[in-house]
Amino acid sequence: MFSAQLNFPFRGILICALLATSAARASAQQQPIPVGLDAYRQWGRWDEQRIGMRASMRSTYDRRGGNEGADASHFLYQLSDDFNVTLDLEGPGILMFSRFNHWHGSPWHFVVDGKDNLVEEASTADPLHPAHDSTFLPVASFPSPLNLTWAATNGADLIWSPIPFEHSFQMAYTRTHYGTGYYIFDQFVPGTSLSHPIESWSTNPAPDPEEFKDVLDLISKSGSDIAPTRGAHEVSGKLIAPANGSVTVADFKGPQTIRALVFSIPRDQAAAFKNVHLRITWDKRAQPSIEAPIALFYGGGTLYNRDNREFLVKAFPVSIRFSADRISLACYFPMPFFKSAVIELVGADQAVSGVEWSVRTLPLSEPRSQLGYFHATYHDFPTPTPGEDMVLLDSRGAEGAQDWSGSFVGTSFIFSHNANLETLEGDPRFFFDDSLTPQAQGTGTEEWGGGGDYWGGMNMSLPFAGHPVGARSAQAAVNEEDKIESAYRFLLGDLMPFGKNAVIRLEHGGVNESTEHYETVAYWYGLPSPSLVVTDQLQIGDTADEQAHGYSSPQASAPYVISSRYEWGVNSLNGKEIFPETEDRGRTTKGVSEFRMKLRNDNLGVLLRRKLDYAFADQRAEVYIADASKRKWKLVGIWYLAGSNTCVYSNPKEELGATEHKVEISNRRFRDDEFLIGRALTQGRKSIWIRIKFTMLNRPLFPGYPVGERAWSEIKYTAYCFVIPKIGR
Repeated sequence: MFSAQLNFPFRGILICALLATSAARASAQQQPIPVGLDAYRQWGRWDEQRIGMRASMRSTYDRRGGNEGADASHFLYQLSDDFNVTLDLEGPGILMFSRFNHWHGSPWHFVVDGKDNLVEEASTADPLHPAHDSTFLPVASFPSPLNLTWAATNGADLIWSPIPFEHSFQMAYTRTHYGTGYYIFDQFVPGTSLSHPIESWSTNPAPDPEEFKDVLDLISKSGSDIAPTRGAHEVSGKLIAPANGSVTVADFKGPQTIRALVFSIPRDQAAAFKNVHLRITWDKRAQPSIEAPIALFYGGGTLYNRDNREFLVKAFPVSIRFSADRISLACYFPMPFFKSAVIELVGADQAVSGVEWSVRTLPLSEPRSQLGYFHATYHDFPTPTPGEDMVLLDSRGAEGAQDWSGSFVGTSFIFSHNANLETLEGDPRFFFDDSLTPQAQGTGTEEWGGGGDYWGGMNMSLPFAGHPVGARSAQAAVNEEDKIESAYRFLLGDLMPFGKNAVIRLEHGGVNESTEHYETVAYWYGLPSPSLVVTDQLQIGDTADEQAHGYSSPQASAPYVISSRYEWGVNSLNGKEIFPETEDRGRTTKGVSEFRMKLRNDNLGVLLRRKLDYAFADQRAEVYIADASKRKWKLVGIWYLAGSNTCVYSNPKEELGATEHKVEISNRRFRDDEFLIGRALTQGRKSIWIRIKFTMLNRPLFPGYPVGERAWSEIKYTAYCFVIPKIGR
C-alpha cells in the first residue's frame, strides 16, 4: 500500500535497495554446513544447499578403462613394498567414507597431517582363517553401526567415521592382494562457515565414546520412525490405487516440509503394488520431481519376501517392513515445498485395494535459496547400449531448467531381472558442474551398494547400503520375482554437492557389455538455479586469449598438440571404437604462470578448474592471488594432483604374496582438476590475478624406477564463482 504511493524513480531505487538487502541477508543467513558427525546429527538438513563444499570419490579402478583385477590394486605410487598409496591429498578436508574388500590391504596407513595411523581389521593377523566376528582396530575409533566389516556386510569393510585433516592426507595399503577400495572426501572453500572447525584426526589418543554415542544411537534407529513429531501435522487416509490412471493421495498448500511419507498395503497385494508409481509434483511445476516404481523408490526392487524377513529394507531414510498381514513402506527424506505439493499414485495395470497412507509435515521458514526440492529420477534400461554407460541422471534440462544447484544423495537400482550377479562389475562414474573427468570414479556396482564378492549371493540391508532382494542364482530362485536383484546406496555424511549440473552414470558390466535389464532411481536435491557460474575461461596456446587474460609464463614450453581421451570407459568394444581421441593445445612450465580471471563481485569464493595433460606425474604448485592492481600477492594454498596416467599394479595371486611393481600406462591423458580460492580474496572483486608457481616432486613410481620428466601442464583454465541461487517468487 505504501509503495503504491511512491513516484516511479524513488520506488525503483527502493526496490533495488530491498533486493540488495535481501541478497545480503540471504548470504548472511547461510547456515554453517554440517560437517563430520554433525552431518548425521543434523540429518534433517539433508535438503540444504552446500555452497562452497566439494565432494570427490577416488578408487583403485583400472586406469585403462577395463576391469583388470576387478578394479583392484592400481596404486598411484609405492613408497615401499608395505606402503602402496591409493589416495594422496594436500589442503584441509574430511575423509567421509572408505570401502575395502574384506581385510585385503590391511593394515591400512591413514596418514593425517604427516602422522601415520595404522588401521586394521581383526582378520589381518591370520587372513587365511578370518575371524567371523571381525572388527576394525582400534575398536574405539571405528564403532558400529557407523563402521561395519564383512562380517556384517557379506563382503565389504565400510568406514563412515569422519577423518578430518588440516594439511594433508595419504592412504596406503600394507598388502596388495586384491587391494580394492574407494573413498569419498570433502573439501571446502576457505571462509565457508562450517558447523565446527576441521581438526586433525588420530587413533591416539582414542576418541571419547561420548563423541559418537548420539550418532550411533541415531543410526541404530534405522527402520523405525526417525522423523520429528513435535510441531508436526499429520494427515492420513485410505484409497484404492487404480489399474490405470492416477489417484491423488494428498494435496498440500505450502510452505511445508514433508518429514514422513508412509504407505501400507495388505500382504496379498504386494505383487500388484510394487510397480505402482509414486508421483510428487512440487509448487505446481510443469513436471513431477518424483515419479518411480514404489518398491524401487523405497529401496527394494520388488516386494517379494523370500525368507519372510521382518525388514526387506532397513535403511536410514527408507524402510520396507512386513507384519503378519501388511507391508509398510516408510520414507523420511526431508522434502520441502513452498507453495504446494501434490502426491499421487499411478496405476500399473492392476488395481490395489486396502492402501493406507500417512504424511507428516512441519512448517517451513527457510528461504528458498537455501534449500532444494527432493527428486527421485527413474530410468528403465531394458537393453543397455553396448560400450556406453547408463545415464541415471542428467540434470541439464530436467524439468525445463538447464542449471541446478543441490546434492546427489543416492541410488536404488535393479541390476538384473534374471538373478545374474555378473553385472556387478560395472563402475559408477559421476560428473559435476561441467567437469569432463569423473569427480567420482568407483570400482564396481556391488562396491557402490556396500558389498563385496557379489555379497556372497546373500541379501543384506544396512542403514546406508544394501542388497535387499534377489536369489543367489537363477537356479536357486523360487519364482520370477525372486530373480529381481536390487541394491541401494544412500549418501548423508558423504553426499555430493553440485552447483550447476550433475551427470550420474553407471557402467553395465565390467566394460559396458552387459545386456541385463536395469531399472534405476537417482535421489537428489535440486533448486532450478545455479550456485556455481562460469565467469571466465582462458585457453592456453591461443595467442589472442592469452593476451586478453594477461597470460605470462616465461619458462613455459611452446604450445603443443595433445591427442588423447578422458577417462570415460573402454576405448572400443567388439571392434567398435567408443571414445575416439580428440585434440587440444597446451603448454608445460617448470616456472611461474600468471593470468587474470574475471569474477562476479557477489561471489562466495571461486572454483578454478584446469584441463591438463596427466602424462606429467605429481603436478604440484603454489597458488597466489592478487587484486587488479597486482600490488600484493598472497599465498592461498597448494594445488596438487597426485599420480599420472601411469600407475603401478600389484595384485599377487596369494593373500600374503609379495608386492609387485607392474607399470601400466593409460592412453587417457586429458584430465580436469579443481582448486578452491577463499572468499576473503574474491568477494567484492570483479577480477583477480592468479600466479601458479610450479614446485618439483622428485618421487619415483616405486623405489628404483626412473623419476621421469616433471612439469606443470596447462591446457585450459575456467573460473567458476560460487553465488547464492536466484529464485523467483
